[in-house]
Amino acid sequence: MFVPPRRTRRGAVLTLVFAGVLAAGAATGSWGEEGQDGRNPAVDRTPPRTAARAVDRNALEAAAAEAAEDGKSGSEAAAEVIDRSGDAWSAVYSPREYEGFALALDGAYVGVGLTTRRTGGGRMEVDAVRPGGPAERAGVRPGDRIRTIDAVDVTGRPVTDVVSLLRGDGRSLSAWPAATPGTPVRLGLQRGGRRWERTLLRARLATENVEAVRLAGGGPGTAPATLIKIGSFTKGTGDRVREAVRAAAPGEGVLLDLRGNPGGLLTEAVTAASAFLDGGLVATYDVHGRPRVLEAGRGGDTRRPLVVLVDGGTMSAAELLTGALQDRGRAVVVGSRTFGKGSVQMPSRLAEGSVAELTVGHYRTPAGRSVDGTGIVPDLVVRDDAEQRARTVLGGLGGGS
Repeated sequence: MFVPPRRTRRGAVLTLVFAGVLAAGAATGSWGEEGQDGRNPAVDRTPPRTAARAVDRNALEAAAAEAAEDGKSGSEAAAEVIDRSGDAWSAVYSPREYEGFALALDGAYVGVGLTTRRTGGGRMEVDAVRPGGPAERAGVRPGDRIRTIDAVDVTGRPVTDVVSLLRGDGRSLSAWPAATPGTPVRLGLQRGGRRWERTLLRARLATENVEAVRLAGGGPGTAPATLIKIGSFTKGTGDRVREAVRAAAPGEGVLLDLRGNPGGLLTEAVTAASAFLDGGLVATYDVHGRPRVLEAGRGGDTRRPLVVLVDGGTMSAAELLTGALQDRGRAVVVGSRTFGKGSVQMPSRLAEGSVAELTVGHYRTPAGRSVDGTGIVPDLVVRDDAEQRARTVLGGLGGGS
């Protein structure tokens, strides 16, 4: 059970993808850029509601079967049914697309192990290189300019295109996931005045969606703290959060950064909540009208000061975690209003092998609040210097060693 990213229906181009998929390049759909509606989605706003109708699996099967009889694509026919429903979160994936989606949720990706950034003049540079990955073994270093990928000039291209080329689906953005491990990609590189080409073999790499960093005290009111950044909720994320909390210095506060987190597996968000709660309700949700309950495990650290950082890119499972910690009085939430994606999707395989991700219900916070279309309002709304303000709040809570 998970909440998939938003995607355009007629092509398989993802506008929001899991951070695990993005580990091969810089993040796409950046919340720091202007949104399609002309507003900046990183600041406090209420996402628009849609009058969506529930999509019936039988209707999808019927549409797919009718299309097959006419020699058309069943998945395209099913996608049209979903389009007419108005549900922005249900979608149809081809078998190959869903394979990549499942791989991302499993906390892995196929790539060469580097991240990129755009610099002046539209140049594309290597921002970081994953230790032990194909790029590092080939001698690629941070700061190297990427001139071409498989003979395609990447100067001036969007970072999303560069990610697609590195992953092997650059010739057709609808061909997601990327090529399989062992497939070659040829990079044209430049370092200073030296230019050269190198062929790398893509590999299956594990994502690193949880980063824990100890922050030193920064003056009066800012005590030492542990910053735990969660990129998305893929398999194993919850356990890594619990390990990071246990490794923090006794009595030291935790700054839980969920900014830009597009969600993922609800079960992993519940496990992460268990790091800070000693049992009890995390959320309720319904599946076709039948109520379900999500509860935290026992034995979490309930005494450690905790501040949660959120913004307009905090979505779905990340909102579920935020709402639980806020409603249970366990954390102070700082930042801007979250996205407002509170629907739950479950997979349903169609006859021809495609997979339909259909909305089956919506979740509510422990206090009964609906997140869908409204988001979560922080206890302290901050647009600038949010991290520093959050650290000040954490210091006021007594977070220090």
